[in-house]
Amino acid sequence: MSTPVTPTPAQTPEKAKAPERPAYAAQAGRSGGPFGGARVAEKSLNFLPSLRRLLGELQPERWVLLGAILLTVVGIGMSVLGPRILGMATDLIVAGVTGDRGGVDFAALGNTLLLALGLYVVSSLVLLLQGYLLNGAVQRSVRRLRDGVEAKIHRLPLSYFDRQTRGELLSRVTNDIDNVAQSLQQTLSQLLTSLLTVVGVTVMMFVVSPVLAVIALITIPVAIGVTTVIGKRAQKLFVAQWRSTGELNSHIEEAFTGQSLVKVFGRQPEVEQVFAERNDAVYRASFGAQFVSGLIMPTMFFIGNLNYVVIAVVGGLRVASGTMSLGDVQAFIQYSRQFTQPLTQVASMANLLQSGVASAERVFEVLDAEEQTVEGTVALPAVRGRVDFEHVSFSYSADQPLIEDLSITAEPGQTVAIVGPTGAGKTTLVNLLMRFYDPQSGRILLDGVDVATIPRSVLRAEVGMVLQDTWLFHGTIHDNIAYGRPDASEADILAAAEATYVDRFVRSLPDGYATVIDEEGSNVSAGERQLITIARAFLADPTLLILDEATSSVDTRTEVLVQHAMAALRTARTSFVIAHRLSTIRDADVILVMEAGSIVEQGSHTELLERQGAYWRLYEAQFAAAAE
Repeated sequence: MSTPVTPTPAQTPEKAKAPERPAYAAQAGRSGGPFGGARVAEKSLNFLPSLRRLLGELQPERWVLLGAILLTVVGIGMSVLGPRILGMATDLIVAGVTGDRGGVDFAALGNTLLLALGLYVVSSLVLLLQGYLLNGAVQRSVRRLRDGVEAKIHRLPLSYFDRQTRGELLSRVTNDIDNVAQSLQQTLSQLLTSLLTVVGVTVMMFVVSPVLAVIALITIPVAIGVTTVIGKRAQKLFVAQWRSTGELNSHIEEAFTGQSLVKVFGRQPEVEQVFAERNDAVYRASFGAQFVSGLIMPTMFFIGNLNYVVIAVVGGLRVASGTMSLGDVQAFIQYSRQFTQPLTQVASMANLLQSGVASAERVFEVLDAEEQTVEGTVALPAVRGRVDFEHVSFSYSADQPLIEDLSITAEPGQTVAIVGPTGAGKTTLVNLLMRFYDPQSGRILLDGVDVATIPRSVLRAEVGMVLQDTWLFHGTIHDNIAYGRPDASEADILAAAEATYVDRFVRSLPDGYATVIDEEGSNVSAGERQLITIARAFLADPTLLILDEATSSVDTRTEVLVQHAMAALRTARTSFVIAHRLSTIRDADVILVMEAGSIVEQGSHTELLERQGAYWRLYEAQFAAAAE
């Protein structure tokens, strides 16, 4: 007979279980829910540090960016020489008309115009190549950012996903990263080109006329002041815009996946009300952000036009006084346009940049989230299946103890059933064994090796798990079963399906094992979904087996069949079976009865009934009441 499990009762009763999002929030807008969704904490945008970090994502592309900058310098240099050359052409025409040369020197004029045309053509080609390089650099950087977020998600502890709604996380991973890519794509090239244009044009303006250059430069502090005032207001609105977008996506995701629940309880009006409120919040934030940031462009145009008028008047007076040629004034007017236009572009890019940085900060919050504890490095010897809990204490929150000073031992090959009321800590035990969570004190041993020193992937490769909440991905039934062991042969997959009675209902489907299951598994019944997950665990051939209400969704006849399959699956394996239906664990070697994080009874089914304690009360509640 197997060695019995030895418990050490906990000393403090359980006060709370794992924090879970409630199934429904009664009031619209309430945190948690369908379909109130968890609200994202408001946090003001720390613009400059986040911008520096975002630009730091481009660090691996520094040589490409350097090449793009050099090309921009060459292209802009050629472009700003154009007005000066055209001014010379104007002077040739004026000299030919008003001078004593006997007419316009068309040969010189033609060479001058060809030179200007050549400069503009070469400048365009160089800037086209610059745009190609920048586009590649940005897209590769965003791809690395996506890869980083994907890798980070796999390193986050389960507690992070308990606190975060799926819709909100998906919004950060998809919408926010896409917005970062769009913002970098649209702003980086234009900002670089515009800033270098301002520098080049400023130099040429001083070459043509220092007096007019000083007048034109008055635009800069005015433009900076306007952009700063408007930008600060728009900055807060962009943060609110993307926060509201995340909340709306969270609500939509919950409402769509819970459509049957919504219809059953007649909650369509509440769901629509919450959607309307969230949608209206996105509208208000988006409209405000775009409207306020959109004020920059017309304001800059107004300032530029005033500057243009002043330069035209002063330039005309200097031509009349003979201190400047008409060609120089023409060139300077072109330069003034070239000077104000990039300033306007830089200002107009501010709204895109602010929006992108706001999204980047939301992505960085995911990247900065606290990761699960460091992986162990101890090699796991051939596993026999002995499991020891030694003085384990755990709570989901510091002020709400759940399990305290718990010690149990499960010998290899034993089937250990865990029963007890909801919230007693049954599922928490297996979560600790799987290292979804780590205990605050004590340790868990697998064949004498502390599981905290074993790499999680190695530990979990020895464990098969079937949950009450089934999970199937979009794919065929064959692929969903093979997920348990990707290198399994067709014969192994078929054998697992037959052993778990999946083959029985699959044969009745038109496409058999090629039947495609959607993400929610809506085209197969709940019981059939659970049978598929049992077949997946069967195929994995684990050393340890965890069954958490694994037969709760099957009918009575199928349950009998599955129990036979489970008996075969549990052979020579250490199994932990969590069950509320006591009929499913009568044959367990040892039954642990948990209450408030403590093991209050242990023994076989017959022994526990004879004691007429906690297990007997549970049994009577199920079967005696049912008989009455």
